[in-house]
Amino acid sequence: QVHLVESGGGLVQPGGSLRLSCAASGSIGSINAMGWYRQAPGKQRELVAVITSGGSTNYADSVKGRFTISGDNAKNTVYLQMNSLKPEDTAVYYCNIKSWPLDHWGQGTQVTVSS
Repeated sequence: QVHLVESGGGLVQPGGSLRLSCAASGSIGSINAMGWYRQAPGKQRELVAVITSGGSTNYADSVKGRFTISGDNAKNTVYLQMNSLKPEDTAVYYCNIKSWPLDHWGQGTQVTVSS
């Protein structure tokens, strides 16, 4: 059984930074991609950033230039560095690891951007 544990969320002022981490344990197999999604109250879950096993990255337009995703396949760990945070970044952030044909999800970590 695969278990994903996220950390690094919290309360930060606008303009601040946070770094999220997600570590996977268990028999996960070959990883195809790792990513971060978020869900704000009353909104659908949306993709924030993804990194493939080959190192290609993709970002939501709203976070380009502010967020950076990185991964360590050997450690089954994915990170999200978030800079210049805005109140609209407030959401629960979920880690996702794709290991075909399965999708693995973390439990979510709250990020709140407020003064």
